Amino acid sequence: MLPAANRMRESADFRSASRTGLRTANKYFVIHVVEAEPEADLLVGFTVSKKVGNAVVRNRVRRRLRHIMRDYLDIPAAKVVIRALPASATASSGELRGALHAQLTRLGMIHA
Repeated sequence: MLPAANRMRESADFRSASRTGLRTANKYFVIHVVEAEPEADLLVGFTVSKKVGNAVVRNRVRRRLRHIMRDYLDIPAAKVVIRALPASATASSGELRGALHAQLTRLGMIHA
């Protein structure tokens, strides 16, 4: 579980991260990133639409992504929005972890 300090809750934060900054995608999700002030914490938000599945499936995908992002809390201050795509519903946690690591590396947020 992500600590409360690292969870994005404000719609303005979701909007600013989704509309500005960097974006990368794969078949499981789209990641939007905006760098924040150096003293700010990493904020992570998740968007899982009904296209992914019913409420049970959407919540499972969201929980998996939250659990995976817990390992990346040492990323420099940024606002990150992860928008799940329908393929994430059938992906294993290992596939999601590998895809997320690859995308964060591509964005330059972590080093391989």
